[in-house]
Amino acid sequence: MKKLKLIIEREFLAKVRNRTFIVMTFLSPILMIGMIALVTLLTKNSFEKKGTVAFVDDSGVFVGEDFNKDKSIIFENLTEIGLDKAKILVRESSQEGLLYIPAGENMDEIAGNVQFFSEDSPSMITISTLESILDKKLENEKMKLLGIDLVKLENSKVDIDIKMSNFSGVKSSKIINGIKIGIGMGAGYLIMMFIIIYGAMVMRSVIEEKTSRIIEVIISSVKPFQLMMGKILGTAAAGLTQFVIWGFLMALIFVGSSYFFGVDLHQNGVGAQQLGVEHMDRLAQNDAQLIFDELMSLPLISTFIYFILYFLLGYLLYSSLYAAIGAAVDNETDTQQFMLPIMLPLMLGVYIGFATVINDPHGTVATIFSLIPFTSPIVMLMRIPFGVPWWQILISLSLLVVSFLGTVWIAAKIYRVGILMYGKKINYKELIKWIRY
Repeated sequence: MKKLKLIIEREFLAKVRNRTFIVMTFLSPILMIGMIALVTLLTKNSFEKKGTVAFVDDSGVFVGEDFNKDKSIIFENLTEIGLDKAKILVRESSQEGLLYIPAGENMDEIAGNVQFFSEDSPSMITISTLESILDKKLENEKMKLLGIDLVKLENSKVDIDIKMSNFSGVKSSKIINGIKIGIGMGAGYLIMMFIIIYGAMVMRSVIEEKTSRIIEVIISSVKPFQLMMGKILGTAAAGLTQFVIWGFLMALIFVGSSYFFGVDLHQNGVGAQQLGVEHMDRLAQNDAQLIFDELMSLPLISTFIYFILYFLLGYLLYSSLYAAIGAAVDNETDTQQFMLPIMLPLMLGVYIGFATVINDPHGTVATIFSLIPFTSPIVMLMRIPFGVPWWQILISLSLLVVSFLGTVWIAAKIYRVGILMYGKKINYKELIKWIRY
């Protein structure tokens, strides 16, 4: 146990004292927040930017007001100068394009011959907006020709808002499902990224020591199993330390930015509440209160505990495989042939989470993959916010622990032989021989 503790301490200090580790620990939160701010700014500018579209209406159906109702596009009426001159004018301008509405005997004929001329490929949002405007107007005109009263038709529409509650009468909200999905997806994605980043770090560490022949000295006084476990746990401790620092720095940056720009979060919250009382209707306020109450009723503490358990066990399971790969090869290039079997379960877990858990968190597929050890750290965490029976979590964790111990045992056998093998290309057949020794 003393030797294992020394190896963990050595591995941890070697990681945290590394110059690259220190720089990225403090630089990464700034880069991440800067990237989020940049994406937000670009998205905002993209949506706020108004395009200009000219139109020629030979049908006589449309008037300026029909186009001016849309605020995302600025329309210019060139009907008076005709289609040919309008094409020349728009081609030489900075407008997105020219919309041509031909004359026709009926609305169907007009709708089937509408054209849009542009020098470059138009934005799909622009085309979708134009189609929406034309559809609505032509449908209304067609209904008028058929003698349908548009006022009565509009008054006949019914807006259904289904109220949700459980059998005990406790009210719920449709938006809370989106919050649960976000919590599950965020937890699963975080685990996957941690496994990929720090599992690969364990593998590279083993390869470096093997190629530098330091391992020959170390292995004379330490068992391969102890050395491998020390590397895994030491790297995990360094990674968790880095994640905690990232979280603290990001929170500090957010609070510091608010203070620097003169934003009082408390006052803003009170102001928003006052504006809500003055301008929001009673229904919207009730919905907001329901969302808040249900969010507070979520098992946040137990969810966090489960996250830590699956986080650590999932990392330990995959890190043992990464360490075994590092022991089996001489350089990082040779690891590619062994990486696919490790990446496939992670990718499958993410796919199952996004494609199945979101739609049916208690379905057969989601339940089975939340019990399989190589996918459970991701899939089960996506299911937990929706409520999972305790016995399923217990079985999942038990299988994960057993699989981890079994994987460590197999990986240790590969590690025992592989750390002293040099200059030999290893394949799966050779690995099976090592395991059977």
